[in-house]
Amino acid sequence: MAAKKGRAGEGSQEPQTAKKKRGADREPPNSAAEWVKSIAIALALFLFLRTFIVQTFVITSGSMEETLLVGDMLVVNRAAMGSRVPLINLPIPAYSSPKWGDVLVFDPPHEETIMLIKRLLGMPGDTLEMRSRVLYRNGARVDEPYVVHADVIDEPHPWMEWQRDYITAEMDPLAYAPTRDNWGPLVIPEGHYFMLGDNRERSLDSRYWGLLERWRLEGRAVFTYFSYNKSSFRPFPWIREIRWGRIGDGIG
Repeated sequence: MAAKKGRAGEGSQEPQTAKKKRGADREPPNSAAEWVKSIAIALALFLFLRTFIVQTFVITSGSMEETLLVGDMLVVNRAAMGSRVPLINLPIPAYSSPKWGDVLVFDPPHEETIMLIKRLLGMPGDTLEMRSRVLYRNGARVDEPYVVHADVIDEPHPWMEWQRDYITAEMDPLAYAPTRDNWGPLVIPEGHYFMLGDNRERSLDSRYWGLLERWRLEGRAVFTYFSYNKSSFRPFPWIREIRWGRIGDGIG
């Protein structure tokens, strides 16, 4: 009986010894490799979101005051308008369509290196005109509570010559002389959009550089995620001049 127990005891120790050996053979996890993997995944996710879903936009001019102020930082929904695959420029379908009154980020036709933000106020098929700073859409006066005006005189601009190709049939192209505050009526063709700034006399917009094709629309401005008084002369204005009341505000 004792011999049997002894052999049984020796046999029961063999699996434990094997387990210890196997445990010793295992390599400790490589924490550096895990960190690299985590960073790579986070970077890939960021680039995916940044390229196809959302982007940020910083307001650097006053053309959309008081809706948007210099120093506002915005989240822009790119997926709503559709985006393009970098390098191959392949379009990705949008889940939404541009809507009248949207505040949109877009690629302007007159400048390839910048993005602009304005309000969409002319849809395909619309007839637009402005008389003494008042906007009319399809013959009806547009109520624009978001617009601010400056005390400056009206003036023409040579860039506005493009409008002659889109005036209504009863207008004489040779006699047509648009100015900043008086122009049209213009017929917006299919697949094109007319953009205006809310700070109406301080905005370089569709009145000057023309209509936008659909593919130029980059995204819809959603909300302000940060804002500070960028024109302040105080040191560290991004800390001392934060506009707390604007953070989280929706844009419309």
